[in-house]
Amino acid sequence: MNVEDVMTPGAEVVTVELPGTRDDVLEYLQERPFSSVPVLKETAEGPVYRGLVSRTELIEHPDEDQLAMLTESVATISREASLAEAIELMVGAGERRLPVVDGDRLEGIVTVTDAVRAIARGEIAAGGEAAVEAVAGREVNCVYAGTPLPVGERELSFAGVPYAVVLDEQARPTGMLTEEDVIVVARVVEGEEDTGESIAGEDSDWAWEGIKAVGNSYLPTRNVEIPSTPVEEVMTPELVTVGTSRTVREAAQLLIEHDIEQVPMVGGDRLEGIVQDMHLLEAVQ
Repeated sequence: MNVEDVMTPGAEVVTVELPGTRDDVLEYLQERPFSSVPVLKETAEGPVYRGLVSRTELIEHPDEDQLAMLTESVATISREASLAEAIELMVGAGERRLPVVDGDRLEGIVTVTDAVRAIARGEIAAGGEAAVEAVAGREVNCVYAGTPLPVGERELSFAGVPYAVVLDEQARPTGMLTEEDVIVVARVVEGEEDTGESIAGEDSDWAWEGIKAVGNSYLPTRNVEIPSTPVEEVMTPELVTVGTSRTVREAAQLLIEHDIEQVPMVGGDRLEGIVQDMHLLEAVQ
């Protein structure tokens, strides 16, 4: 099976163009479950590929408005490459989406989800029948349900993972918080001028700074703002779990069925680990 058999063709790929702003990307990521968007630049010979802008970049650089400054260079692949090669590259480079390019032309996108779908269908035989317990991660990122969302987002960032299992007052799993949940409620705003001693926004319902300090003055900037509402109000409450005895293929089927990127692994009523889509790719290498 080759990349061209599973990729999304270029004509169907959502893209943004240079020059542009973070608003262009945020709009797409809020409306669609994408982790990143390819960036193109129009030339006399037609559009050429310039890189990707990810939801992580938007969150990590709230005071950067220019699309060109948010664009990252990532690994690419050809349509003739095998899906096994794509999986090896995604796992090795830690990339969720590989632009399929020919020279500087974008021909499509192949994603982690495309690979997981192939595992779920049994189109990748190697490793598919292994117990999911053997590939699950044992360190589970968690957050308390009453935590203000900006703090919850920082916990995701500091942990270096795109999720947190949400725990209630009795430490029981009650939902899942993901980067996608944060992006959906985030908004881009213009900062306001201020001459005070503190960062603007401390008295508002939003926790990220609205202006940037420069010496003793403050300059207005465009920023992503995240509401200080409790995590439990924006989390995904329907917590899907997988048992320790299930197979890699069955776990892949769960991810595809529920359109999710990770699933907590449980043994009885006990949280035993986390199965992320990348774990499944690692299992079939």
